[in-house]
Amino acid sequence: MADIADYYQMEGKYDESQQAIDRALELEPKSVVALNYKIHVAIDQKDFNAAEDYLSQLVDHQLPEYVYSRAEIWIAQDETEKADDYLRKAFEDVPIDEYQDYVLDVANLYSDYDYNEKALEWMMRAKQENTDDFKELMGRTMFGLGKYDDSERIFNELIDRNPFQKRYWNALANTQFMKEDYGASVTSSEYAIAIDPSDAEGVLAKANGLYHLENYEEALTYFERYSEIEPNDEYGFLNQGSCLINLERFEEAVEKLSKALEVAQDNGESSCLVEIMQELAFAYCELRMPETSLYYLEQTDEMDCNHSDMDVVKGHVMLASDRPEDAEEFFKKAIQASADAPHTLLRIIVSLYDNRYVEACYRMLQQLFSMVGDDWKDGYSYMALCCYDLKRDEDFLHYLKLACQRNQPEAQTVLSPLFPKGMPVEEFYGYMKLNLKG
Repeated sequence: MADIADYYQMEGKYDESQQAIDRALELEPKSVVALNYKIHVAIDQKDFNAAEDYLSQLVDHQLPEYVYSRAEIWIAQDETEKADDYLRKAFEDVPIDEYQDYVLDVANLYSDYDYNEKALEWMMRAKQENTDDFKELMGRTMFGLGKYDDSERIFNELIDRNPFQKRYWNALANTQFMKEDYGASVTSSEYAIAIDPSDAEGVLAKANGLYHLENYEEALTYFERYSEIEPNDEYGFLNQGSCLINLERFEEAVEKLSKALEVAQDNGESSCLVEIMQELAFAYCELRMPETSLYYLEQTDEMDCNHSDMDVVKGHVMLASDRPEDAEEFFKKAIQASADAPHTLLRIIVSLYDNRYVEACYRMLQQLFSMVGDDWKDGYSYMALCCYDLKRDEDFLHYLKLACQRNQPEAQTVLSPLFPKGMPVEEFYGYMKLNLKG
């Protein structure tokens, strides 16, 4: 019955899964497997009282299932020091021949909850192995610690051993994505999809990579495919809406974003809710419906988010609607409430530029640069763009050089439309210097 419950769980048939495991408990009320299953379902649902109740029914506290579940309940509630003290004490009673398994099980437990420093700490207690499981755990831990080069190397090694394991290809795609090597990420995800065309993780990785390559049409196709596989995940519909906004298909964007909102609300808690509201606001802004746009932004007032950023977006909507006085009020409010005034000011400047207040944008950037130190690296691309538009060629070259030296990702995003497609940032200054002279 527990195996049947696992099968239903993997198929997304959660009601049937619960029925199967409940039947298992009817057959054997003290079943360790069934109680452990119930504990993990309760943890996933953040019902920690239920998890504690099921845990109390595990009589033998020496069982590995008890030890790991006891610790996991605490880890899931961010009580990691309590869990670690308990796990280290339990470690003292582990037989020598089970030492390696215990250490790696604990490391996996911390890795699953993204406590990667703890995971690495426990892995260092283990004998270093050349097994696939050990290397995969190390690859995931390196990824979680932001050591993407190490993670990429490890997953490439695993793929050399087993090129038909989609899990490795997806991990490699995610590592390459974090390194902003989007083309390589798309290629890796394609291998995962070739192995399993219905693999949600591979389809999503390809969609995200294509989106960041600004191939919005194809990205939209893969986000749609992801939503067919995972219809209860609002993330797919949200990103369909974002693609459609970039394709300037705003009415379709509203339709997809409304679906994202519906799914998110059905799911209860959602980390995407603020972003959905913001994207809806942008879409309605483009449809010249500022009041509807403000309505969605106002829904974030009681949400856990950066309210200063939301005020900047409200100001942007007002500027786009030719209401500069209202925009000014929102911008003032944003700066007053901001914990990072220079970056908030930069967001306002970007809004001014997007709404073609180029001269005002130029003046405010001068003001911003006078406020910050020599280590400041943001906004120089926008200043270069303002100078380009205002025909200030000498200033343009000056700020272009600074932008390419100090913040290449920003320069790539902001300035690449001025250059031949595919030209690397390192060549921007030399190309434009020759071009302007010509």
